[in-house]
Amino acid sequence: MRPLRVAVIGGGPGGLYAAALLKRLDPERDVTVWERNAPDDTFGFGVVLSDETLGGIEHADPAVYAALQAEFVRWDDIDVVHRGTRHTSGGHGFAALGRRRLLEILHERCRQLGVDLRFRTEAPPADALAHEYDLVVAADGVHSATRDAHADVFRPRIEEHRCRYIWLAADFAFDAFRFETAETEHGVMQLHGYPYARPSPDHHPSPRPSGPPLPVGDSTVIVEMREEVWRAAGFADLDVRESVERCAKIFTEALGGRGLRSNNSAWTAFRTVVNETWSHGNVVLVGDAAHTAHFSIGSGTKLAVEDALALAACLQEQPTTAEALAAYEAERRPVVASTQRAARASLEWFENLGLYLDQPARQFAFNLLTRSRRVTHDNLRLRDPHFTQAVERDFGCPPGTPPMFTPLRLRELTLRNRVVVSPMDMYSAQDGVPGDFHLVHLGARALGGAGLVMTEMVCVSPEGRITPGCAGLYTSEQAEAWRRITDFAHTQAPGTAIGVQLGHSGRKGSTKLMWEGIDEPLPDGNWPLVAASPIPYRPDSQTPHELTVAELADIREQFTAAAWRAARAGFDLLELHCAHGYLLSGFLSPLTNHRTDAYGGSLTNRLRFPLEVFDAVRAVWPGRKPMTVRISATDWADGGTDAADAVEIARAFAAHGADAVDVSTGQVVADEKPAYGRSYQVPFADRIRNETGVPVISVGAISSWDDVNSLILAGRTDLCALARPHLYDPHWTLHAAAEQGYAGPGAAWPKQYEAGSRRPQTGRLDAPKPRLTLGS
Repeated sequence: MRPLRVAVIGGGPGGLYAAALLKRLDPERDVTVWERNAPDDTFGFGVVLSDETLGGIEHADPAVYAALQAEFVRWDDIDVVHRGTRHTSGGHGFAALGRRRLLEILHERCRQLGVDLRFRTEAPPADALAHEYDLVVAADGVHSATRDAHADVFRPRIEEHRCRYIWLAADFAFDAFRFETAETEHGVMQLHGYPYARPSPDHHPSPRPSGPPLPVGDSTVIVEMREEVWRAAGFADLDVRESVERCAKIFTEALGGRGLRSNNSAWTAFRTVVNETWSHGNVVLVGDAAHTAHFSIGSGTKLAVEDALALAACLQEQPTTAEALAAYEAERRPVVASTQRAARASLEWFENLGLYLDQPARQFAFNLLTRSRRVTHDNLRLRDPHFTQAVERDFGCPPGTPPMFTPLRLRELTLRNRVVVSPMDMYSAQDGVPGDFHLVHLGARALGGAGLVMTEMVCVSPEGRITPGCAGLYTSEQAEAWRRITDFAHTQAPGTAIGVQLGHSGRKGSTKLMWEGIDEPLPDGNWPLVAASPIPYRPDSQTPHELTVAELADIREQFTAAAWRAARAGFDLLELHCAHGYLLSGFLSPLTNHRTDAYGGSLTNRLRFPLEVFDAVRAVWPGRKPMTVRISATDWADGGTDAADAVEIARAFAAHGADAVDVSTGQVVADEKPAYGRSYQVPFADRIRNETGVPVISVGAISSWDDVNSLILAGRTDLCALARPHLYDPHWTLHAAAEQGYAGPGAAWPKQYEAGSRRPQTGRLDAPKPRLTLGS
């Protein structure tokens, strides 16, 4: 049964629009909105809505759409000002209006439809309303009393972030979305600005001190900075008026010497809200009560309005309120999760803005534009080809060459492109000897065009294997088998480099093959395990033996012997595996290293043995050939390695001669809680690269050539390693070249495959359009 009596808590855009839609869809409904503030009280100034959201509004309520259309300020450009240089990117398409005007439009529509609007009235508690009304829509914002009252059901997770910001306005209209940095003695600050209103007839702007006149109108201006910068600059001790004056002075150039104004403004830290469930009986959360997304991607009002649209539709489509609320959450949750991932990437970019200050201004602008991964190299090339081509030229891309196909030199090895086939355990060796499977597997990927093809983790001893199927380099027979594979790659895929990853399983060894039970102990035939400390990986795992100093020396020799064999086997690059909880990683993490000797305790001590192994391997590995190291940049667990530690770990390996750091995460402890998502590990590599200057290899859910181009051109990584995409398509790199129309030296097709270097034609999929549409 559809709800006939509806209570809405909160008179923001989400609550008002939900009320209007529910009343419009069923005029018999009794819909009441409680808003504790006055009708014209609001926080902030401008609201940005996307074309997608507007399309939904147009379809659901043409009257509201028409009213919004009459008010919108539209523009296409984004200006990024960095160290006095402005770069403009066009083709983006924005529509904004004043928040107060948006509320007025929604108030008027609600009144037209007969919604009962109760201003300056505190809503009764949601559980009380739930007894009197069929449906309670809790649109009571980021500080939702409804959510707090039923926290045991909604199970909210609220995270406060590291920047302070204040929402202000200027009495002129920016002619673009403007981002500007100010490097002060206290640290870097940033301005986000955009127009939102045309001038009213009685608008009398204050004169500009100098220069050409600024466009009349109004603009939102948000000033943001890290908490420590905010405190060092003295903002914590200023009142609002003093803060506003200080902000105007800091950004005087952007504001043309004009002032700023506030409206219930206060410095605050953004809070990300996530709820495990969005409904409780007949009470449902919408908008900021259910979820928040950082203002830098302009999605707060957008999400709230889209929630209202989806909720109204589900209530119309489903036979019961319970089914409608379940359908609403099922529909909206993945959309919101995707938006929140983009918003997190954006807010973290601004939190870490200082990392990018030394980038050239145009690359800095490209980096900013692609920060959330919603805008990428490919769609930016469509929006503004001239800007994108200029960024490519600055980067060094030859004409017509995508960034991923530019070469990279490490010592005397030049990789012809920036694509790496990531190490992937195949568990298919016999007594550590790679066989025909490895020849075909690695040979196919070498033929597939990647600049560098990496082996799986190759173990330095029988006891260092993860499973009985793991490959090794502890015998001459194994070395000869590897030589067969490197010879094939060098002969049949000239220009492709092949690298070996050396490692020791540590406490994660003596387990079943992956498809028989990942990380599960062998039922029989086990071998003893060793580790930094006697801590089992899982409760059912074997407890490892804590290595003595003498045993550490033996293992160090196993690594050097394997490295010597790797050189004789013809590998072009050697990577030391210090990630994923294997032996060397186990020394680095405080969760797995509880030693009290010189190899435990401080990070310096925990680094000692991995660096000793690195030095020993570097000493026998040919000096002309590069060495990399793979690390887990976070353990995804409290008390473990974090991003700051990872920077110091990378810095230490670079000081000892590492040519690049392969930045992965996790798999160190079994109870980790990773934050999965598209290219979710890249920010760790990005930070290492831009804080230390060490070249990095990024991994982790990078699956499209567009992402590879975007990350490389933005200066967030030097190489991208892809695993699953290369299992799906061994010729992923060549196909990426064909799809981009590239046929240069960065993606040379094998002679035998040249006939397939164009995408095959497909059958016609479109049907003729009807000539006439006849009414019934």
